[in-house]
Amino acid sequence: MTPESSAPPTATYRLQLQPGFPFAAAEKAVPYLADLGVSHLHLSPVLGAVPGSTHGYDVVDHSVVRAELGGEEGLRALARTAAAHGLRLVVDLVPNHMARPAPASLNGPLWSVLRDGPASPYARWFDIDWDGGHGGRLLMPVLGGRLADELPMMRIEGDVLRYHEHAFPIRPGTERLPLPRLLDAQWYRLSWWRLARTELNYRRFFTISELIAVRVEDPEVFRATHATVLRLVEDGVIDGLRIDHPDGLADPAGYLARLARATGGRWTVVEKILTGDERLPRSWACAGTTGYDALRHIDGLFVCPEGADLLFGVYRDTVAPLADRGGDWEETVRQAACEVVTHELAAEIDRLVRTATRISERTPHHGDHAPWALRRALHELLVRLPVYRPYAQDPWCAERDAAMLEAAAEGAVGAFEVREEARSVELVRDLALGRLADGAEDDDGADHADFAARFAQTASALHAKSVEDRAFYRYTPLLSACEVGGDPGCPAVTVDAFHAFCGHLQENWPTSGTVLSTHDTKRSADVRARIAALSECPEGWREVLTRLNTRAALTLDSPEPDPQMAWTAWQAAFGMARPGPGTDAVTAPSASAVAAACLQDGAASYRQDGTASYGHDGVSFERLEPAVLKAVREAALHTTWTEQDATYEESVTDFLEAGPCSPTAAAELAAFADELSPFVRANVLGAALLHLTMPGVPDLYQGTEREFTALVDPDNRAPARYSPEFLADVDGGTDGGAPGGDPQGFPDLSAEKLRLTAAALRLRRAHPDWFGPEGTYRPLHADGDPYRHCVAFARADRAVTVATRLSLRLAESGGWHSAALRLPDAPSGVWHDLLTGCDFEGPSVPLSALLDRLPVALLVLSAP
Repeated sequence: MTPESSAPPTATYRLQLQPGFPFAAAEKAVPYLADLGVSHLHLSPVLGAVPGSTHGYDVVDHSVVRAELGGEEGLRALARTAAAHGLRLVVDLVPNHMARPAPASLNGPLWSVLRDGPASPYARWFDIDWDGGHGGRLLMPVLGGRLADELPMMRIEGDVLRYHEHAFPIRPGTERLPLPRLLDAQWYRLSWWRLARTELNYRRFFTISELIAVRVEDPEVFRATHATVLRLVEDGVIDGLRIDHPDGLADPAGYLARLARATGGRWTVVEKILTGDERLPRSWACAGTTGYDALRHIDGLFVCPEGADLLFGVYRDTVAPLADRGGDWEETVRQAACEVVTHELAAEIDRLVRTATRISERTPHHGDHAPWALRRALHELLVRLPVYRPYAQDPWCAERDAAMLEAAAEGAVGAFEVREEARSVELVRDLALGRLADGAEDDDGADHADFAARFAQTASALHAKSVEDRAFYRYTPLLSACEVGGDPGCPAVTVDAFHAFCGHLQENWPTSGTVLSTHDTKRSADVRARIAALSECPEGWREVLTRLNTRAALTLDSPEPDPQMAWTAWQAAFGMARPGPGTDAVTAPSASAVAAACLQDGAASYRQDGTASYGHDGVSFERLEPAVLKAVREAALHTTWTEQDATYEESVTDFLEAGPCSPTAAAELAAFADELSPFVRANVLGAALLHLTMPGVPDLYQGTEREFTALVDPDNRAPARYSPEFLADVDGGTDGGAPGGDPQGFPDLSAEKLRLTAAALRLRRAHPDWFGPEGTYRPLHADGDPYRHCVAFARADRAVTVATRLSLRLAESGGWHSAALRLPDAPSGVWHDLLTGCDFEGPSVPLSALLDRLPVALLVLSAP
């Protein structure tokens, strides 16, 4: 039975479930979240996972709801409570992979394959290349050292082989063999963990060998791995789905079509990362993406393009990076891709070489391609792909992908010294596009299909690891731009580009997801909003950074580890810094005075006379150190996850304690944060309002309805905490118990953000027709605003969003002057601001009046 479809969400709220925050805890938060205004709870993965997992993406059992969260009854109880408050559930689904846990018995299907090999009924579940060496065995890279050194730590207990926390099944009939012979007789080969890089013969999630890929393209595997979720959809427990990492699938379009049929077309979004001008394939049966494309367009509005160029100059002068090590974006990306494709993805490339070699040998007119030439062709093609992957089996993408691979092939040919040997590029290109599959039979046809799918999957892993997890940590002039789906080389987005993107969403994907913060963002939206303000005062940041580095050097016993790490650490620390608490002696300066202080003579000048007291605890070392160590390991310039340089990392820790996390630095950062607080406020509130009212379905990450400062995981995945009384206070017109607001005299930013969030969410819920597929999106423009500091649009001509961008530059120019926003024609002509309670009459409203109290406005047309 196919379940009936339901209305799409008006807004979702992401909850990170874990043993410390199970279904019962989520159930307690339901009344608060319903009052906030969302329509759906968005749950992280709920199926059986590795015990203790704080994220749930390491699935071990698709047949059960995770017991640590409360099991299926706990999930059903949460759904009942949610329904009683008018809410429904969206669940995160992980189709691409399962965990390779310790002990392996936690994953029943994998245990069966390890015991019975290709004869196991679950052998078809996993993407294993049984012919990929190891004598037809599955490599298990779990040993802490070489096999001979680890043998003494192994023991046999009945039909189980144990090694530390690991346990593996023993192949029936081999239990009595001596240990060395017993190991050789298994369907798996235990090996040193370092062999995974070059010898692995199963597909994995990116480069994580502990996550083994699942062949969900097989209808039987799809049915088995989705049965529980589909049953819960049919029972009305689950109302929508988020699909994790669709680019890991052999055929994303085919998978989504099968899923849509099984769910009756329930609202489903996919974690597809789009780059540049790439569009989501129209052939995909989904509502759209999870929203990283929206994040990039919103964030980019608050980056000053001229200031970003000047900030790059400060970065270049301070860090002096080589072009391909962080000095030039394109060269940094290319170098990172070359490293990853030859090192971390060596095993994946070898599998493609083996497949291409077999095809070449079977077909004479494709023959005479040496493995080294095929490998070189693969390297050169893959590093030149500008997007995550092609979709060879999707006709909608055929023309685009062909043009993309043709362009990549033209560049790849030039990497060969002998022109004739470069014909291997043509073969690889054609195999990747599926051009040579026609007429192929039996094993040859299977190899053609396998190559095209694996090429695309490897391309996706390469782009993720080389761009998101390497280049983003090397090229760091503006950390806020180094975000999933972002473009650090061109971080600013024009108002026209933003409107064009929103128009595209409304026309083609009106219920696509939109986000600002997620469990995967490297920095939360409010941290990025603060860092983005540096693009408006780059020379001010230069002066601050010079003083900070000078003071840190005086307290260090040795020089700083490297200036690139220091730049990253200082920007991250500033992103986390809060303005110091004000005193009665502090007089809040005007916005223009602050702008002048930040920009005059290109230097920052701010109060150091003691009239304001600043926090002296510093940025939390416990939070900053893991983030910075992760950054330097991902950057892989001095240390890596697998080849850690203990001496270097100790010097990083010493620098953080003496520098960003020191009391002296805390005062300096807090003072600079004071000066920028009006402009950070405009960024935070502006981004939040645009996100909540633009086309698409906004997803709020837990806690982000208030000011939320978090770094990369695990910092951003702490169990959620809620204060319903804070929302009640804000609804009652107070600042939620805030201790006096911020030093500039503004009400507490958390209270303002919460009030804005609740107003926008409740408006969406009350008028889904204004914001959904039936609604309209119309850009609005202000007269007398030549530098486009005002971003405004109308939804269904009944609600108007207004936000201020580049507010420091606006203050420098003296403010709004006579700029006025022309509102949509309306019978009554009276517009009510839900954020301030003020009324305004059209058809034109002076921005100085409209944005007098807040840098944003949410107007609703009053009834005539």
